[in-house]
Amino acid sequence: MTIIRPMFFFDGSCPLCSKEISHYRSLKGSEKLHWVNITRDKSTLNKYSLDAEFAMTRFHVFDAAGQWQTGAYGFVEMWTSLPYYRRLAQIVKALRLLPLLDYFYTKITRWRLFRNCNEKVCKR
Repeated sequence: MTIIRPMFFFDGSCPLCSKEISHYRSLKGSEKLHWVNITRDKSTLNKYSLDAEFAMTRFHVFDAAGQWQTGAYGFVEMWTSLPYYRRLAQIVKALRLLPLLDYFYTKITRWRLFRNCNEKVCKR
């Protein structure tokens, strides 16, 4: 299997998301990662068959093994790729906290989307 550079798909229209990703991008090691603003880079979304509206519902990561990780699983994948967060990722995995973190991530994301949605998205 070919190893690829991990890709992190984030919502650049969300101030909180942008600020958080900006923090991660400022860290040592982040230059080895591929950051995709889903509100600006439609061609990359199309290349990976990722619908923009669907991508807005969760943080999506295409990992080095060519597998999708989403939500809190995606964040832990990102943390694993960054030296300053690698230990945190190991702790979360060792304590088997991922399902719980993903549950809360999903709740927060749904709340954010509902709060910021337009009529077209909210009618679904």
